[in-house]
Formats: sequence, C-alpha cells, structure tokens
Amino acid sequence: MMLSNIKKLGPGLLFAGAAIGVSHLVQSTRAGADFGLGLLWALFLVHLFKYPFFQYGPRYAAATGESLLEGYYKLGKPLLIAYFILSFATMFTIQAAVTIVTAGLAHSLFGDISFLNLGIESISSVEIWTIILIAICLLILLLGKYNTLDKLIKVIIVTLTISTIVAVYFAFVEFDNNLVFNQVLPNNSAEIAFLIAFMGWMPAPLDISVWHSIWALEKKKDEGTFTPKNALLDFNIGFFGAIILGMAFVSLGYFVMYSSGDSFSDKAGEFSNQLIKLYTKSLGDWAKIIIGIAAFTTMFSTTITTLDASPRAMNRSLEILSKKSFKNGYLYWILILSLGTVVIFLGLASEMGLLIKVATILSFVTAPFYAIINYRLLSSEQTPKEWRPSLGLHVLSWLGILFLLGFSIWYLSTL
Repeated sequence: MMLSNIKKLGPGLLFAGAAIGVSHLVQSTRAGADFGLGLLWALFLVHLFKYPFFQYGPRYAAATGESLLEGYYKLGKPLLIAYFILSFATMFTIQAAVTIVTAGLAHSLFGDISFLNLGIESISSVEIWTIILIAICLLILLLGKYNTLDKLIKVIIVTLTISTIVAVYFAFVEFDNNLVFNQVLPNNSAEIAFLIAFMGWMPAPLDISVWHSIWALEKKKDEGTFTPKNALLDFNIGFFGAIILGMAFVSLGYFVMYSSGDSFSDKAGEFSNQLIKLYTKSLGDWAKIIIGIAAFTTMFSTTITTLDASPRAMNRSLEILSKKSFKNGYLYWILILSLGTVVIFLGLASEMGLLIKVATILSFVTAPFYAIINYRLLSSEQTPKEWRPSLGLHVLSWLGILFLLGFSIWYLSTL
C-alpha cells in the first residue's frame, strides 16, 4: 500500500527538487548565518502567499488534461507569447547559475580534475565539472526520459532530506548557545536587499508552476491516471517538504555559521564551500560526507529538473503558438539549452553577475504576472467548476497578489 502511494508521487517531488536549490542551500543558510532564526517569519510568510499560485499548476493540469500553457493561450495569445519571451530570456542564465554551483561543489567534494583540460590551461576544474554534469543530466533525460527522472527524483529527495536532517542534528548537538527565536526586521540597506532576495527566490520563481503542470501531464501519460486529488496530495508533500527543508537550512546556518566571526561570500559557489568547511571544522573531518551529500544532492536536483523542464515548456509553447507538433522538439531545446549553458559559462563567465541580476529582476517583477494569470485561469470557465478555487483560496490569492505587487514595487525601489 505504502509503495503504491509512493509510486503515485512524482511531479510534486520534481517541484521540490527544482525549488530546493540556491534558495535553500545558499539563501536560507545565509539567513541563519546572518540573522539566526530571526527570519523564519519571512520564510513562512512568502510560502503562505505563493502557495495558491504554485498549487494552481497541478490542479489545472489534472482537472483539464492540459498544461497551464494551453490555459494561457485560451486567456489570450499575447500571454503565451510573453511567457515564451520571458522564459527564453532567462533560461540560459538560470541553468548556468545552478550548474556552476553544483560544479563548484563537485570540485570541492570529488576533487580537482583540471588534468582533463586537454592541455588548455585556461580551462579550470570547475568548468570541466560543469560540462560533465550537463552531459550526465543529458544522458539521464534523453535515454531514460520522464520515467527515469520520476524514479531518480524520489531517490534524490529522500537522500537530500535524510542527509540534511542528519546534518542539522549533529550541528545542533555541537551548538553551545541557548536557542533564540526572536524574530527580526532588517533595517539597513544591505539587510533589506538580502531580505528581498531571500523572499524573492523562496521557495522558487512562480513560473515553476508551469513546469509542474507539464510534469503532471507526463505523470498521467506514464501512469495512465493522475487524478486532481492525487495531484494536490503530491503537490502538498513537495511544497511542505520544501518548507521543512528551508527551516533545516536556516537552522544549519544558525548552528554552524552564526556568531562565527567569519565574513561570508556573496557568491553562491564560494558560500556553499564556506558552509562545508565550517561544518567540517565544527564537527570534524568525518562530517564532511554528511554535509557534502546534503549540499550536492540539493544542487544536483535543481540542475537536472531545470534542464528537463525549460525545454519541455519552450517546445510546448511553440507547438501551441504554431499549432504544429514537433516530434523532436524536446531534443532540440534540451541541446540548445545545454550548449547555451556551456557557452555562457566558458565565454561569458565575467558577465555572470550581470546576467544573474537581470534574471533576478525579471523573476521578481514577473511574479505578480504569473500570480494573476494563474488565478484568472483557475477561476475561469476553462477550469471545471468543482476544481475552481474555494472561498479560502480566493481570499489567499487576493492577498497573495497584493503581497507580490507590493513586493515587486519594493524591490524595484531598491535598484
């Protein structure tokens, strides 16, 4: 019985895999390192207000048999065109950003492989790891397709959860101070900038709801059935799992890095390595494997799910807009994304900071756009009446839209 229930899970865990990445390993841990447990209020608040808009992805897909992309097209062709342009503008940068962090961790944990540079001294070990990781993910996705990804993500999420909780437990055992739960409101410009980044990326950008709807349809195709009830249960497990792991990483930062006296890097890869070093220094060399597994699986799950989802979304958008079916569309898009990621990393590494800033601005500013159209779609006649939002979800959606609009204006005012 339990095995069959686990088998029904999938898209929600893929959502968790995509969401639990830089936002958790870097932003949440940094929140704990700089503010202790004082920003837990922000973590809970942003999850509360983003909840309905993420949930609408699998809800709509399971209820209608269509992805959100078909729904956007029905609401108006310009909406789908806007989605396509925004996704194309950011997908290479986001893929490069998450892959670089994963490659940096691979370099720290598995060793320097710069000897594989074929005599080109300018190519570093991290760059070689980036190419290797992209190649591994490509092989898994192209040979195994959705079915393999569905099975693999269960192993990754279980490994990630257990290793993270074990890492937090040992860090707590070594923690000498009293636990302080006082909540804080950042007051200077640097702290406010961090709070905005923390809440903006947590648990993930809202366009992941589109990915989730596509994965829900793949699950239905794979299993033969994926009811709205199953879809919502699957989503809730992934979503609330992301909250728990967010709390775990905040705690990890608090127990290991808070009041350490060290200054921490603003770069995701360097910060991740600082976490591993401090954790190992605090607990001993034996602990490196625990924090290493937690950190690496966190980032690998994001790397592979992002590499799978963006090509699916781009291909499906083009199919709907052109009213044609592209037999090898997913293959073409995943190869374009893979090559584009490597080119950005090797050729535009010096501009990564700017590219990530542009992706961040687009991601934060478009959050209200996705919130509004997801809400409109689920409240419209395109959604079967029994699966439209309840009164409680309506109210939470209105509050969430106001929150995200206010948040975006606040963010723009700090630029």
